[in-house]
Amino acid sequence: MIQNMMPNMMPMPFQAEEHAYAVLEARARTQHIHPLSSQFELSIEHAYEIAKASDAIRIAEGEVRIGRKLGFTNRKLWSKYGVKVAIQEPIWTSLFDSTVRYVEENYVYQSLAGALQPRIEPEVVFKLGKTPAADATIEELADCLEWMAHSIEIVVSPFPDWKFEAADAIAALGLHGTLLIGEPRILSSASRQHLAEVLANASVSISCDGSLRSAGYGSNVLDSPLHAIWYLHSLLQKQPQFPPLQAGEIITTGTWTDAYPVESGQTWGTAFSGVPLPGLSVSFA
Repeated sequence: MIQNMMPNMMPMPFQAEEHAYAVLEARARTQHIHPLSSQFELSIEHAYEIAKASDAIRIAEGEVRIGRKLGFTNRKLWSKYGVKVAIQEPIWTSLFDSTVRYVEENYVYQSLAGALQPRIEPEVVFKLGKTPAADATIEELADCLEWMAHSIEIVVSPFPDWKFEAADAIAALGLHGTLLIGEPRILSSASRQHLAEVLANASVSISCDGSLRSAGYGSNVLDSPLHAIWYLHSLLQKQPQFPPLQAGEIITTGTWTDAYPVESGQTWGTAFSGVPLPGLSVSFA
């Protein structure tokens, strides 16, 4: 049920915490809400202030921030999202331990309880073994990576019919639901040297109940998932209100295909070509 919220034209900076609580409550209660941008002028900068407030609330409640999630790194999807203006750039949000699961033997059961309009996205996730320098080149950033793994992200939307602006997505926890991480593969010095190119040329297929639904290339993700991390690293240099990337963080880099609606009773699976990562299989309950 959509909450009845009247337009509010008060200055945004003074309400970041209030809107953060509203988004978090809607998530906890599995409730739809109207896009914040339909209630007042919501800039990208103000949306990140709401995100910062959400982080503070979650940390105060005992959650542990363990990394970052990138969204809308697949340029092919930009024109599909955004009501007034199409998506024009990637977004990011913090990752917390409460929404991340490591998958054993590449198969997992996942409950959809509490997930609003869930969709599935095949991605690649990395762990930083070293903290990159502020002015790190993409090659130096690659040298900071400890491992990579295949991941499946369940994305969710509190906004009816997945209709929102980019700023709404940022404010709504980056539309993140759950991240399922497969077996990590340690990156050697040699493998890091050509990682961007290898990932750009790799492909993934995604199937539902044995029927192929889609395929995509790593190049869909800002030309390569490694480029996506570098984009995030550069963006954070312009956002001093947030901590920069640090050793120990995990970073999921965005979907290689479109995001597909999922339902209880379905089993989805992925398979890679061109990169030594095993696929994942997830049955939804």
